[in-house]
Amino acid sequence: MTIKVKLNREAVSVEREVFDALFEQSVVSDRAGVTNALRDGHITYSNLVSLSRIAEIPYPLFFAPVDVVHAHLEAKRDKLMAGFNRKHEFSMNSRNRVHLPDVELIVKDLLRKQHYIKTDKTLPKNRIAGLLRKPGASVAEDATKLMDTLGLLPTDLRAVTNKTKALDLLVAKLEAQHVLVAQSSKGYMPQQMPKRAKFSGMTVKDSKVPYIFIASGEEGEKMEPAGRKVFTLMLLAVLIARGRFATVTYSGHTSEEAAPREYELTAQILMPKADFHSADLTTLNAVRELADSFKVTPSAVVMRARRLGLLDPDEADAYLEDLRLAYEQADHYFNPILPINALKRYNGLECSRRMLAILDSGGISRGDFCRIMFSNTLRTKAQINDYRAAVG
Repeated sequence: MTIKVKLNREAVSVEREVFDALFEQSVVSDRAGVTNALRDGHITYSNLVSLSRIAEIPYPLFFAPVDVVHAHLEAKRDKLMAGFNRKHEFSMNSRNRVHLPDVELIVKDLLRKQHYIKTDKTLPKNRIAGLLRKPGASVAEDATKLMDTLGLLPTDLRAVTNKTKALDLLVAKLEAQHVLVAQSSKGYMPQQMPKRAKFSGMTVKDSKVPYIFIASGEEGEKMEPAGRKVFTLMLLAVLIARGRFATVTYSGHTSEEAAPREYELTAQILMPKADFHSADLTTLNAVRELADSFKVTPSAVVMRARRLGLLDPDEADAYLEDLRLAYEQADHYFNPILPINALKRYNGLECSRRMLAILDSGGISRGDFCRIMFSNTLRTKAQINDYRAAVG
């Protein structure tokens, strides 16, 4: 089957498989020009060229043989995903796998930001990346080493008033060490996560400015609770410290007994073993209060207690089931935020400030800055200044 490309009164055919493959995982995949062409079997030449430029696809590729196009796409994907270990995605308490095309454009976007930020030759080698590549004598020793490097005291997270502020504190500590943090912002990323996606986040490799991306749950029916994002962010930081760069799926509800070292390190940092021996786990309300203190979800407390032998399997499973039902019945829906705040959350403060400095020094044009930082949702000098004021 083919798609007719019309120029004046003439038409030339392109393979439908080629058209679909090139546009499928691009920022224009859901635009009317693409969907209408697939539905109706034709598109104007000017529309094809316009969509190709937006999607950064060399439009002559549409007229190439199918095997050439697939080889080009595979080579691009291999280069783009070079920092990931495809065979060893990190999955904890989840049977779901991440489909790399679902995050390909986000990875490409983060890599672009890394490229520009690294033009600052004063950036030192990152202190977090690879810090725990060689395991220490114990999980507790490694946890302390990472916390010390982050400048994070065991009491810091408990001192803040809620889990959202705990998340903000962790982001600030990581970005102070040049670990960039991007958070999902629906409608303000180059690629939207499909509803089917069961995805927690990913780490993008770099020796100076590694990137963390955490999902917010907006792609599904319920927002990801702040306590789970705290755990996910710390888990991703641990992965960077362990020298692992991967896509991650993590579920807060499980009955699994085993846990990889990365998970144990995360649990030790957020819920130290020593603090559990005097903890009250006799009621679900007591578990919730403990979770509020640790700034994690109640299910994370239950799993930690079970692995420490403080709850037997039946008690833990009963708690987890009650928590699952409560979560399913609760409202966790997405509340829209202002475009500037959504972009600030997706880009991250450290990235934003550094990119603004590069813009001010002439290291990037205003057009490229708006494309890379805002996907052209903001374009004017006044809008850039509004963004500058928002990031501080």
